[in-house]
Amino acid sequence: MSLRHTSFLLLLFPFLAAGAQDFRQSNTDESKVPPYTLPDVLKIPDGKEVRTAAQWQHTQRPYVFRLFEENVYGKFPRGPVNMRSKVVSTDEHALNGTAIRKLVDIYFNNDTSAVIHLLMYLPRTHRPAPVFLGMNFFGNQCVSNDPVIPITEKYTINGPGVVNNHVTEASRGSQAERWQADTLLAHGFGLVTFFYGDVEEDYPEGWKQGFRAKLRTALKTAPEEWSAIGAWAWALSRVMDYLQTDPRVNAKQVCLNGHSRLGKTALWAGAADPRFAIVISNESGEGGAALARRWYGETMPIINDHFPHWFNNQYKQYNTHINDMPVDQHMLLALIAPRPLYVASAEDDQWSDPKGEFLSAWHAGVVYKLFGEKAIGSDQYPAVHQPVGDWVRYHVRAGKHDVTIYDWQQYIAFAERFFRKG
Repeated sequence: MSLRHTSFLLLLFPFLAAGAQDFRQSNTDESKVPPYTLPDVLKIPDGKEVRTAAQWQHTQRPYVFRLFEENVYGKFPRGPVNMRSKVVSTDEHALNGTAIRKLVDIYFNNDTSAVIHLLMYLPRTHRPAPVFLGMNFFGNQCVSNDPVIPITEKYTINGPGVVNNHVTEASRGSQAERWQADTLLAHGFGLVTFFYGDVEEDYPEGWKQGFRAKLRTALKTAPEEWSAIGAWAWALSRVMDYLQTDPRVNAKQVCLNGHSRLGKTALWAGAADPRFAIVISNESGEGGAALARRWYGETMPIINDHFPHWFNNQYKQYNTHINDMPVDQHMLLALIAPRPLYVASAEDDQWSDPKGEFLSAWHAGVVYKLFGEKAIGSDQYPAVHQPVGDWVRYHVRAGKHDVTIYDWQQYIAFAERFFRKG
């Protein structure tokens, strides 16, 4: 699908031009996807086109970022906030002697209830380690069956070991396959994670007990000025602040990764904070990597109906006027440039629109080219288990909406390529 479509298409298919497709309904039939026109990420408001990396960095990038703040995720607070960290415990021989385990609490604004509980597994080396940073869905105890890791008492979404939206002891280690700590450590990478519910519990009224309420005065930002995804993304940046102080971490080699709604969050955090060296989106779908104007899988009105707290209020105004939205998700991916970006899909995860995620990554490549970097060379959708691209890379694997060892193998190889050159 090209950025511009000739007018005869609209004459040939007037029902499509009139928006006959109902975005309140989901579509998983590729033959029914109508033509669409994406906003041009390189077009400056005065009608001219960005032609250099300097123009992008100094003029167009701030403009596009502001559009996402105003129309999708809400304000990204930039002001200083009082923050302190406390190392709760350290085990130099964790995971059968293969890792250093650190539990770190990060407090904000002298409020002991505004706290992020970090779990860190680092390789036992004498050099600062590159790390993968990402939030988890069910509490740190889900990442490993290590009995020392405290079980979260926060509200959680339904999942393994969850009863009435609270985790039980049965949740311990239930997500270990998704995190692959042993695999990361074997390749010299550390793992840093925290429960996203530490920041804001994932339901429409969750903000009332979360950072958006507790830090509204300190951040000079009202809860309605941003969103749950905005708060989770902001917290990732604050964890990055901490990582820059930890001598065991190479803070210049932090890979930010996220799955599903936390993949959306990783993309927004990566766009907002250039300190993240690599950004990885795993099946982030609508409101993440997938194109909003492409009628396939989950759609804007569907996601806004089910998860109204994820995005700002303005985003909901486009439910029935998607073409009026001044951005689409390829522009979010372009904000990562020139840093390496990986977008991944799953063949059976049609709800996330794998092809829409791929096309979004492909369209973002025009910005990478300004920096002289290769992105994805063709708009031809690749076969399963055939990764494509360079500085922007994409794969679709077999299977369902998940994070698997195959995904991690690709991410590790991607990071090794950029971190271990020479």
